[in-house]
Amino acid sequence: MGDYSYKEQYGVVVICKDEKDQKRIYATLKKLGLTLKVVVV
Repeated sequence: MGDYSYKEQYGVVVICKDEKDQKRIYATLKKLGLTLKVVVV
């Protein structure tokens, strides 16, 4: 596979009611010092 380097990562998915809920939850978790990634599917 060449020089591909894979590093395991672990995460939790939070199902939100809507975009407003997602923003609220994001802000709450960010205040706790967590590293976050926003995803829309």
